Amino acid sequence: MRLKSIHIHLLTGILLLPVLGIAQQSKIDSLYKVVHNEKADTDKISTLVELSTQYENIGKYSVADSLARQAMVLASKIGYARGEAMACGQIGYIYADEGNSSAALDYTSKALTIREQMKDKKGMAATLNRMGLVYQQESEYNQALDCFSKDLALCEEIGDKEGKASAYNNIGLVYLRQGKYPKALDQMLNALQILELLGDKQGTASIHEAIGNLYNEQRDFTKALVEYNKTLSIYQEMQSKSEIANALCNIGLVYSEQSDKDSLALQYYRQALDIRYKIGDNNGIAISLLNLGGIYFQEGKIDATLDYLMKSLSLFEETGNKEGISNCLNGIGQIYITQKKYTKALEYENKSLALSKEMGTIEGIESAYQLLSNVYDSLHDTKHAFEYYKNFIAEHDSLFNKENTKKTVESEMNFQFEKKQAVEKAEQERKEEVQKEEERKQTLVIYFISGILLLVCGFAVFAYRSYLQKQKVNRELDGKNQELAEKNKDILDSITYAKRLQDAILPPLSIIKKYLPDSFVLFKPKDIVAGDFYWMEKVGDTILIAAADCTGHGVPGAMVSVVCSNALNRAVKEFKITEPGKILDKVRDLVLETFEKSEDNVQDGMDISLASLTHSNKGIEVKWAGAYNSLWYVQNSELKEVPADKQPIGKTDNPKSFTTHTINIPASDAKAVLYLFTDGYADQFGGPKGKKFKYKQLQEKLLAISQQQLAEQKQTLETALADWKGSLEQVDDVLIIGIRV
Repeated sequence: MRLKSIHIHLLTGILLLPVLGIAQQSKIDSLYKVVHNEKADTDKISTLVELSTQYENIGKYSVADSLARQAMVLASKIGYARGEAMACGQIGYIYADEGNSSAALDYTSKALTIREQMKDKKGMAATLNRMGLVYQQESEYNQALDCFSKDLALCEEIGDKEGKASAYNNIGLVYLRQGKYPKALDQMLNALQILELLGDKQGTASIHEAIGNLYNEQRDFTKALVEYNKTLSIYQEMQSKSEIANALCNIGLVYSEQSDKDSLALQYYRQALDIRYKIGDNNGIAISLLNLGGIYFQEGKIDATLDYLMKSLSLFEETGNKEGISNCLNGIGQIYITQKKYTKALEYENKSLALSKEMGTIEGIESAYQLLSNVYDSLHDTKHAFEYYKNFIAEHDSLFNKENTKKTVESEMNFQFEKKQAVEKAEQERKEEVQKEEERKQTLVIYFISGILLLVCGFAVFAYRSYLQKQKVNRELDGKNQELAEKNKDILDSITYAKRLQDAILPPLSIIKKYLPDSFVLFKPKDIVAGDFYWMEKVGDTILIAAADCTGHGVPGAMVSVVCSNALNRAVKEFKITEPGKILDKVRDLVLETFEKSEDNVQDGMDISLASLTHSNKGIEVKWAGAYNSLWYVQNSELKEVPADKQPIGKTDNPKSFTTHTINIPASDAKAVLYLFTDGYADQFGGPKGKKFKYKQLQEKLLAISQQQLAEQKQTLETALADWKGSLEQVDDVLIIGIRV
């Protein structure tokens, strides 16, 4: 069993702030001169708050607090509400940096109230962002999500792009911490898109780091390392020591998860620790010590591990890092189990369990239950060992939705408990009856007791035989549960690997954004893998892009999608075809050629919407062809439809050549939007009557949002689909591509 390590940026969010430069002290001196020469009280308050911020940025919190309170007193004295809100918020920010969450929330709440009274939406958004970070640091994830969601809504309302990026990322980090990976990645990509357009290196690096964390949680180490190295490169360019240490720590963590690369993990951990000692980052030092302890534990250096974890625990308690405290307690408990110091092991694991329950972290709860079961088993306390093992299985099974197994175990335990209660009740009634008989008929005491003893002996024999039978049943159940868990793991691993293969045929979203910067791809597979896929290729000055729907969904659909995607690539790259209709003709031939190799009569194929876009000085020439799936485009506030050929890419009666349609969009029309799609969105059941969404309603929705930014359109479509679906199951893969030309 490996000791748990920790990412620092699973615990923090992004608040977009300027990076400190070498002229920091010069700026502080200039601000002091302004304060002394300032005549207008309102300007003096603003300068005091700015001066406080500069001291906060360099870690001089007492000076920063004093300056902010001067500003607050002056603002209150002259009735300057905006200045009072600025000062209250700044004091709250200082408390947050010092780890005093309660005081931080108190002052930021006061600032928010003032901002609301003033209807200062930009100030409200910034304050909500800070409050969300404080809640996130305290592992209060529901409150954090509420703050970040309100922050996002305000930023969208006032057009604050930097604020939107910060809110998207912080929401993504909360989802990541809760294990909601698809939601987390979607929010992070929204933030990354904005930050790259803005050229924000600090924010871009943080998003790459968060995406790396997500891939590492899914044990996709190759992708995680790519993201972490991007982060490290940006921070090295910025010469940001604290963030360089964080990036080094996360790279080390990826290597530590791979049993044959502990030496590389140690190298990166030590580099990070050296930097954190130099800059006095106590929380970072605690994280590095914990991670180093995990490596030493694997090497069998138990005393060194315990020393590192104890130091780490002390620092985490000082900074109030609950996740760090829980991980340290869990690790120390493991060490004491190894040393057979079971009393101490119970003490630390029970503390870890209580804290994990408080935070609602399933992994922490599961690990604590398992280790507590191991301790009691070593102490030969089978009752508690089995009880904790049952709880461990319940937590473990919840990750794989094994509710039936959990209920079976609980039913068996309830039966044992109820049987025990029945025996105890019968024994109590017997004693009362014996006492009455002794009072009434003293002479029959001996005979009565003899009879009772015979009954007890008979019951004991019966109970012992039942116990042996129950033990046999439990052993068989445990074996079946283990076999089922292993089979389910094999299946899930296979499907996850299939997803990686399918991801390899999809063009990276960054490449799509490079050639089609004003676009979005809404892709929501029904299962882990999908029958729908999107495809893009650049040939000279022409960009080809398609939305395709292969027969079926899940693993069968994904297998067909690989065949169809390969056929598209061959038609363009090998046969040098660029006209959409002719591409589809060739793709049909290639797909049929592939399936005809089978002895079975394979009827699979795909529906597709394929467009080519060629830019010129006159405008954009759009050529398009489709198999069953039409093309919609909005021009001059009107939604128009180009009908598809009513035949699939695959085996069909009386096949015909696919038609290529041409649309010329003049350069003066910069707001025309193309929509390529599959049938999953329109076929989704939901709404008040549980009916399909249908194409007409989708057309109305697209026309209504066509003037929005493409990223906002994607968010609107996602929200509308989620609201329509409600608690119903997603019926098919969903794919919509929007392009402003």
